[in-house]
Amino acid sequence: MSQAIDPEALREPLLILSAASVVIPVFHRLRVSPVLGFMLVGIAVGPSGLGALAGRVPWLAIVTIADPDRFAPFAEFGVVLLLFTIGLELSFERVLGMARLVFGLGTLQFVAAVAVLAAAALVAGQPPGAALVLALALALSSTAVVIQVLGEAGRLLAPVGRLSFAVLLFQDLAVLPVMFALGLLGAGSDAVGIARLGIVVGQAVFAVAMIVALGRLGLRPLFRGVARTRSPELFMAASLLVVVSTALATAAAGLSMAMGALIAGLLLAETEYRRQVEVTIEPFKGLLIGVFLVAIGMSLDLRWVLADPLAVLGAVAALVGLKLAVIASSARAFGQPWRVGVPSGLLLGPGGEFSFVILALAGSDGLLNPAQADFARLVAALSMAGIPLLGALGAGLARRFERIPLDPSLRAEAAPAAPAGRVVIAGFGRVGQTVAALLTTHRVSYLAIDGDADQVARQRGLGQPVYFGDITRLDLLRRLGLDTAQALVVTLDAPRAAEALITAARAEWPGLRIVARARDAAHAAHLYEVGAFDAVPETIEASLQLAEAVLVDVGVPMGPVIASIHEKRAEIQAQIRRLAPSAEVRPLRRRRLRDLTRRT
Repeated sequence: MSQAIDPEALREPLLILSAASVVIPVFHRLRVSPVLGFMLVGIAVGPSGLGALAGRVPWLAIVTIADPDRFAPFAEFGVVLLLFTIGLELSFERVLGMARLVFGLGTLQFVAAVAVLAAAALVAGQPPGAALVLALALALSSTAVVIQVLGEAGRLLAPVGRLSFAVLLFQDLAVLPVMFALGLLGAGSDAVGIARLGIVVGQAVFAVAMIVALGRLGLRPLFRGVARTRSPELFMAASLLVVVSTALATAAAGLSMAMGALIAGLLLAETEYRRQVEVTIEPFKGLLIGVFLVAIGMSLDLRWVLADPLAVLGAVAALVGLKLAVIASSARAFGQPWRVGVPSGLLLGPGGEFSFVILALAGSDGLLNPAQADFARLVAALSMAGIPLLGALGAGLARRFERIPLDPSLRAEAAPAAPAGRVVIAGFGRVGQTVAALLTTHRVSYLAIDGDADQVARQRGLGQPVYFGDITRLDLLRRLGLDTAQALVVTLDAPRAAEALITAARAEWPGLRIVARARDAAHAAHLYEVGAFDAVPETIEASLQLAEAVLVDVGVPMGPVIASIHEKRAEIQAQIRRLAPSAEVRPLRRRRLRDLTRRT
């Protein structure tokens, strides 16, 4: 007998789905960042919002959440997926290219921020131990919110985004030493504790090395076997398996789960399955990041704000201001201009998700009393809620600073963005390979997508820029840079898939030049109707060339043969025009320069 469903257990998922499908679109229409929207939803349904009134108004219990801790696993998994997608946009080579910023600038700003914040806490009357703990916690910034805001603004691959990511990456690496430092402070520093710290750090390094080695050996065979099934469900399962397994592996080694997911993304970024994995994971990432932001909103205890608003807002302003000064100055010390350092400082000035982890650990070890920990959590959460506004302010201020050359590792051309002017080839069978070979001959860059995993593996082995993916998915098309592409060449041998692709691409990018392979005259006419710039029937030219060869071989003079071939072409072209009266049909003959000029 099946058990009855407890409606109470479904209340939290229902509220999250309601926020994602009803509330957030309203914020989007009002031009309010979804990041801020999710946080406001968390405040509204949390214990310090409408939840505080649930005891007096019973029906409010239906739309509020009394236990925010139930959200914690889902919220953490949202951060894990976010770091995984960041890794997909990068690679180990690009990360190594940023090593100077990650370990140089990252170390400088973190040490300086801890020192400045600890001094400020001492001035505010905190004892030395508590001041150091508060500084270690609040010196960390929010990877989840900052990356989300940069991604929404299209600045993740810009200099500000890359510098911010370098600093955030170092901070994520610093979480483990900070946690063990707090453990030593709580238990007393001794030789045994220091030796244990060394053992655990060694275990973490070994775990990362094993993940990298197994990933390089096993990821391609795993996804190739799954891709052969052509099952989207199995591909999704394999993607989630990689994320969860690497995240758990690093968590077991003492690192954060997000760090394992980032490593998995970096490994997959070097494979032909990167693009399809991105579009497969994206819906999960967006929804679970929303859960994380709702959880942050629910953690805000507004009673502190009502009791002493000046102290709370002053602490938030001091935190952002001091970290802004430290990060901008550190960036300037590493040769970065103010127009990069100041916006990065505004984004990284607020607290982060790991601040809550450090504060919880410090509270359990007795390094902070409950009042100190609660106040620090409120300051961190309120500052995180302001990241979208601080990001917009930084973008505006950046235009006011002088033009100073950028560090090469921050230049936009170093980012893994789609090169403007390349050709995207949909389908890399015999026709697609021939097109690619001629593009290479004329030095036209291209990128190809194909749904045959074995074909993609063979071509990648030959050094071709080919990726596995379902080209008919609009979200995948958006990631291929079609807004700046010279042309989309559709060589798919599945008529329905070709028609769906052309229709979607023409609706999304009206000015895109789409050249399509057609089966015959009727199919070419239909492709013209749905949006093809040029449709080439493959059977017609092959048939005409075959007929020409036969006629010449049996003794018919070349002149009449050529004339009859031209007549047949004209007849077929007239047929296509009759079938597609509203389309501009290209001539079915050898293209000449003046034809292309007239067409353009």
